[in-house]
Amino acid sequence: MLVFADIRVNVKNWTAEELWNAWEDEVNAAAGANEAGKIKSIYKVSGQRRVLVTLDVESHDELDRILMSALPMAHNLEIAEILPVRDYWDFAEDVRNRWQ
Repeated sequence: MLVFADIRVNVKNWTAEELWNAWEDEVNAAAGANEAGKIKSIYKVSGQRRVLVTLDVESHDELDRILMSALPMAHNLEIAEILPVRDYWDFAEDVRNRWQ
């Protein structure tokens, strides 16, 4: 199941050093998730403490576990939006077949 998430980091009262250390932990976790095939695409929004990610999860439960506790910054993340998505070319094939 593919989902798109718009995630914002709430740094609270962190020092610059604390923020960089937290980001480094998050980068390492993202690299592992990418290697495991859970991350399909990920982007950092320039000039903001915001990340856009497409995840491939098995269930809503797995999505909840990842976003609520598995990430190093989980308690400092604000999930602005989560959307179920599908591959556009699969949709295009349905269009061509007229949903048959």
